Amino acid sequence: MSKIILTGDRPTGKLHVGHYVGSLKRRVELQNSGEYDKIFIMIADAQALTDNADNPEKVRQNIIEVALDYLSVGLDPAKSDIFIQSQISQLTELTFYYMNLVTVSRLQRNPTVKSEIQMRNFEASIPVGFFCYPISQAADITAFKATTVPAGEDQEPMIEQTREIVRKFNSVYGDTLVEPQILLPDNKVCLRLPGTDGKAKMSKSLGNCIYLSDTEEDVKKKVMSMYTDPDHIKVSDPGKIEGNTVFTYLDAFSKEEDFGLFLPEYNNLDELKDHYKRGGLGDVKVKKFLLNVLNKELEPIRNRRHEYEKDIPYVYEILKQGTKNACEVAEQTLSEVKAAMKINYFDDVQLINAQSEKYSG
Repeated sequence: MSKIILTGDRPTGKLHVGHYVGSLKRRVELQNSGEYDKIFIMIADAQALTDNADNPEKVRQNIIEVALDYLSVGLDPAKSDIFIQSQISQLTELTFYYMNLVTVSRLQRNPTVKSEIQMRNFEASIPVGFFCYPISQAADITAFKATTVPAGEDQEPMIEQTREIVRKFNSVYGDTLVEPQILLPDNKVCLRLPGTDGKAKMSKSLGNCIYLSDTEEDVKKKVMSMYTDPDHIKVSDPGKIEGNTVFTYLDAFSKEEDFGLFLPEYNNLDELKDHYKRGGLGDVKVKKFLLNVLNKELEPIRNRRHEYEKDIPYVYEILKQGTKNACEVAEQTLSEVKAAMKINYFDDVQLINAQSEKYSG
């Protein structure tokens, strides 16, 4: 069986370093590993519209931002098909057929849906499209016969829902769809990078994100104002590592060679942490080290982005070609689904001949 990846993001804003360590960096590694036959990366604009239907311009403007972020981190259109979800009409059709295989009560029990509804204050009036997005996601995954879906732990209930739909479809209509497996991040620190203010989640509305497209000056301002240990007032005070955003970011980003480059008096992060916990190490020094580490990682990303920004029509051409390739694969799957469901009336020569004999006799 072919090994196929499907992954993607909702275009509701520029991507930030949380996206980078949580998924983007891993996608590039998977893309370059040579282990996968096909990689599909979806800009999930239709899904973004389920809770932004009154603001389509926000979604529209962010398509190019997400595409630029993808290309700047090293996703390669020669190895991965980057496509726009809404332009693949087969996904909508598959969603409609799968709706018959899922009950309302099952959707209501989905933990991811429950928490997302609470987060968006939809309790009183849930848009049907938003409520059904686990089914839409199942269509996205199965349309490309994805065997692997790289995602965070919070997406496990969604992938399980997809597997249930696949099993139900195959049991009713015959073996047609592929059951996907989730691929969790291998670095636990990267599961959920906090905002610069120490809040659990990076959010545009909270203004606590470091974006991949931020300038060096932007990154400096954000790092130097980062939340640390509020009790670490004097340099001589012992400091706490737990809940200290600067050290969380160092866990996610720093490598041993960074110490030789930027902070040679320490051999590794453990030594730096020990000194901070003992006292005698100031926050400014640690923040400056983090700033150097981040800029080393982000500089090549910024440079690639600037190159792509010079030719936006070319970026749209990449999206157009990726969407065309994705469309062909989704059309083949839809054709197989309709054949299995026996709704491929005009392609079923046997049916036409049998009906012809029935009425000619």
